[in-house]
Amino acid sequence: MRFDDVFKYLPLLLQGTKITIQLTVVAVGCGTVIGLFVSLMRLSRFRPLSLIARCYTDFFRGTPLLTQILLFHYGIPPILGFNSFPAYISASITLSLNSGAYIAEIFRAGIQSIHRGQMEAARSLGMTYGQAMRYIILPQAFKRSIPPLGNEFIAMLKDSSLVSVISMPELMMSGKIIVGREYNAFETFIVVAFIYLIMTTTISQFVSYLERVFGKDDHGE
Repeated sequence: MRFDDVFKYLPLLLQGTKITIQLTVVAVGCGTVIGLFVSLMRLSRFRPLSLIARCYTDFFRGTPLLTQILLFHYGIPPILGFNSFPAYISASITLSLNSGAYIAEIFRAGIQSIHRGQMEAARSLGMTYGQAMRYIILPQAFKRSIPPLGNEFIAMLKDSSLVSVISMPELMMSGKIIVGREYNAFETFIVVAFIYLIMTTTISQFVSYLERVFGKDDHGE
């Protein structure tokens, strides 16, 4: 066991960890915005909008993320007249679109879980459909979506390791670089695994805290 050879590369691992967190925050942040609009499109009575949203979610949820990464990095740029996009751009776009598809289904389920009588009551009070969604339905749906959103953040944190195939210098790629220099795969990847475990455990605890906070609000109501 030569863990000292791994720990001397700790700055490289920490830099990779930083990029992993950045990618995950960007992906889930953009994915939340995309997912909100796509979920509303899925619930729209205007059939073309609903069909577009369904095609989007079916594609990104029904195909491997690795395939999507390679498609956006190597397949699409030549069509647009580029050799390839910068790795960070390709990774951010692909992970955001993928996350958006899953978050769209999370929000759709959250919105549909709210009793329709609340929408009818809001409309009877003179609210427009948009006002009722903004002030009545969406806040409740968001609270109910916190646990699955936390799970999506954790899943995306782990799935971001796939962008190492396009030489994105995140945590997994940093581990591969160390293995290539020191030839100690077990020690390196066990350290990488523990770093991922620390991050996912921290996120899980934070999500549990949010659930307790919003749960108290619900009991208070």
